[in-house]
Amino acid sequence: MKNKKETTEVVAPETVATETKQTGRPVNPNSARQLKIQERLAKREAGLLKRGRPVIEDSKRQAVLAKRNEKVSNGIALAKGRPVNPNSKRQIELAKKNNSEAVEA
Repeated sequence: MKNKKETTEVVAPETVATETKQTGRPVNPNSARQLKIQERLAKREAGLLKRGRPVIEDSKRQAVLAKRNEKVSNGIALAKGRPVNPNSKRQIELAKKNNSEAVEA
């Protein structure tokens, strides 16, 4: 965190001087927190900072994602959402309702 600086100008008849007074808590550059921050900045600049969870190549999730990518590359359309059970009570009622509306139109 950067410290705020307060500036006051002292005006003398012939001289103009500027005094800067640093406010806030002083930073200890050798503290554990500051050292961690410096290490993190160095890793970020070098491109070595790893963020997020690591990927486990042999996991079930990675196998599912690989299968999905394979299907997409082969041109197979993926179904979205849960599969519909055509024999459920709700689906039967919706089918009846749609048929009655189609007959009336």
